[in-house]
Amino acid sequence: MMKTSTQKRNERIWSTIRDIPPGCVASYGQIAEIAGIRRGARQVGYALRHLPRGHDVPWFRVITASGKIAFEHGSDAFNEQAKRLMMEDVAILKGRVDMKKYRWQPDLDELLWKPSDAWDDE
Repeated sequence: MMKTSTQKRNERIWSTIRDIPPGCVASYGQIAEIAGIRRGARQVGYALRHLPRGHDVPWFRVITASGKIAFEHGSDAFNEQAKRLMMEDVAILKGRVDMKKYRWQPDLDELLWKPSDAWDDE
């Protein structure tokens, strides 16, 4: 079965998010950039909203560029994301993460030598 361009894009996004190590976060825009999607921060949000059941994508490591959890403060989703981040020793102060301290900064080798199975166009 042939995958649609949206399915391929979502899989690139999910694969990139899987690469974020525990204890680190990345912004929606950063994920889009690494996944090769120009100006694609909203597409990252779309891909996260359409995660399949039983997925292994650590969605909670994706936050806004300013370090803010995107969900409404106090909502179940906000609380779940904050709890998961704190379990990985990511400090949250007033709904924000210190991007200077916790932002994922993959080195060039990590990006270049990543297994390419998720990037195939088959």
